[in-house]
Amino acid sequence: MNAELTILGLESSCDDTAAAVVRGRDVLSSVVWGQTELHSAFGGVVPELAARAHAEKIDLCVAEALDRAELTLRDVDAIAVTAGPGLIGGVLSGVMCAKGLSAGSGKPLVGVNHLAGHALTPRLTDSLPFPYLMLLVSGGHCQFLLVRGPQAFERLGGTIDDAPGEAFDKTARLLGLPQPGGPSVEAEARTGDPKRFAFPRPLLDRPGCDMSFSGLKTALLRQRDSLIADQGGLTRQDRADMCAGFQAAVSDVLQEKTRRALDIYLSHDPVCPGFAIAGGVAANQGIRAALTGLCAQHGVNFVAPPLALCTDNAAMIAYAGAELFALGQRDDMTLQAHPRWPLDKSAAPLLGSGKKGAKA
Repeated sequence: MNAELTILGLESSCDDTAAAVVRGRDVLSSVVWGQTELHSAFGGVVPELAARAHAEKIDLCVAEALDRAELTLRDVDAIAVTAGPGLIGGVLSGVMCAKGLSAGSGKPLVGVNHLAGHALTPRLTDSLPFPYLMLLVSGGHCQFLLVRGPQAFERLGGTIDDAPGEAFDKTARLLGLPQPGGPSVEAEARTGDPKRFAFPRPLLDRPGCDMSFSGLKTALLRQRDSLIADQGGLTRQDRADMCAGFQAAVSDVLQEKTRRALDIYLSHDPVCPGFAIAGGVAANQGIRAALTGLCAQHGVNFVAPPLALCTDNAAMIAYAGAELFALGQRDDMTLQAHPRWPLDKSAAPLLGSGKKGAKA
């Protein structure tokens, strides 16, 4: 990839409006405007509110990113934008803004798969060589990806229902903890006993790398209701113990499934074995420690990008756009917004298909 390419990136797939400027592997600016306060009263992201906020802020976010980088549109080589998957209203806001910028400036347009942005982040932060194994674990996605190139992804497994981040958010709501759920559950778990409650480890009795977290969430709900029925409510220690048990169960599942994915990956005899993790759940210290130790046992380089580049951001979109631009990808005004856009199109859908195609 040309180290001198300067790319403006836009990201608006969920509840973060983001813009960034990346030159080679240098992040010249990265602006992320979150919507946590906007959705806090609803216990989750409201798509209509998110889309409206994106439409109102995306151009201002771009202006700030260019200003921080001390550049103008004339100075960039191309404009990269998340074209899916995600909440369609938000994706449309970003795509339409990018099209307008491209049309007005004459700069090339590059549509980027949001998942590819996450999957290529270890190359931005650590120059990780292909092929490497990627665990994308966030609020909306959980997949093991064998990354062979900017456009070459093989899915080894993934969640068949809730993503881990979604399960953390739902657990927080069930226990009356604030959103986002991941940090709240992790904080409570620090003073809890992970062995007090016997929560299940779904799908560990089945071969392969697929995962399931919906049943774990249901088990926690039943345990909560049982405690409330027996003692009239929950103590602070009850809540901490449930959080610790839930987090331990998620960690155990991810660790075992990662072990299996590593076995498949290493069977290809990569020259410089590497394993990377990205997504909001990658910030969980317990999960990260378990996977770091597992990689050490296998002699595999463990890479976890900084948290700001693990969660949704536009620097990853700009960098992925640069990789695609260097390969010759150019999009035009027919670029579409995709609510669903699997990276590995040859793999069977994990969550089924509808009229709009595979969900994941």
